[in-house]
Amino acid sequence: MDKNMLDRLVTSEKRLNEIDEMLASSEITSDLNKFKSLSKERSFLEPIVDKFKEYKVAEKNKDDALIMSSDQDEDIAQMGKEEFKANSALMEKIENEIKVLLIPQDPNDGKNIIFEIKGAVGGDEANIFAGDLFRMYFKYCEKKNFKLKVIDESPCGVGGYSYIQFIVSGSNAYSRLKYESGVHRVQRVPKTEANGRIHTSTATVVVMPEVETNEVHIDPADLRVDRYRSQGAGGQNVNKTESAVRITHIPTGIVVSCQTEKSQIQNHEICMQMLASKLAQLEIEKKNETEAKYRSKVGTGDRNEKIRTYNYPQNRVTDHRIGYTIQQLDRVMEGDLDSIIDALINYDQEQKIAGNSNGTI
Repeated sequence: MDKNMLDRLVTSEKRLNEIDEMLASSEITSDLNKFKSLSKERSFLEPIVDKFKEYKVAEKNKDDALIMSSDQDEDIAQMGKEEFKANSALMEKIENEIKVLLIPQDPNDGKNIIFEIKGAVGGDEANIFAGDLFRMYFKYCEKKNFKLKVIDESPCGVGGYSYIQFIVSGSNAYSRLKYESGVHRVQRVPKTEANGRIHTSTATVVVMPEVETNEVHIDPADLRVDRYRSQGAGGQNVNKTESAVRITHIPTGIVVSCQTEKSQIQNHEICMQMLASKLAQLEIEKKNETEAKYRSKVGTGDRNEKIRTYNYPQNRVTDHRIGYTIQQLDRVMEGDLDSIIDALINYDQEQKIAGNSNGTI
């Protein structure tokens, strides 16, 4: 382990002890904001310090084994050599785990997600594919016990959607699904193809962390609010009351709409939350465009980047960002996305570790 990492671990251990003392004081427990802030910092430091303790135990055992390996008794010496080898491997394993834990947490990982899927190139087939992607994410959310709620949609007569927007909520939902933004490409024989030719179509996916309205300043004077009758399913209120809401942010041209709730007030609240999320995402994209520092390519979230191909004739899915291919398209479309997501997370972590090997992890 290099000195920079060792110094940081020693500092982390000292800081954790300080936080524990502070959390035990009445001064901190009476200050809710301070208590939450320290608790959050503690939750980040604790697993790091626990691993550091494991590392120090393995290091001591390794030192003891080195002494044993020089014993005059051949059996004891052999045992010492084996213990030395085992603890050396264990130290290396723990060090790699610590490197991952030291990666700064994405502040958005604990947030809910706003998903947008649009049919892009390919006409009706692109919209059908957008519907297939929505079903894939729906199935994935079911497997992960995430909650999915459709906010706005534009169904197509041939099936699928030209546009669908939904919110995904659940523990670590954003940390798992944040890599899905970009252009998804499908290669297959469309249902509408009479001659059996393989066509290539695309759909775009945008993933944004949900942002509370009080986190972003929105000037009411910048908004145009339209109210109209809901066009989708919704019981007796559909087409009878103007419960649907559309909000246009005039300076940016961003438009959000919601018609899923029966109450106009509820639809308006959801619209404002979506608008806040989109404005926050717009600022992130602007920052990323001008930022010269290193960014892992699987984390760019560029909605124009071709990220994945779904090849039906070959039952193959390829993620182009990391060159990862799996011959299980049928399972992937049923929501078995973990192998792809895990590969993306591992690659992202490796790149961040390599990019911060100078001790600034």
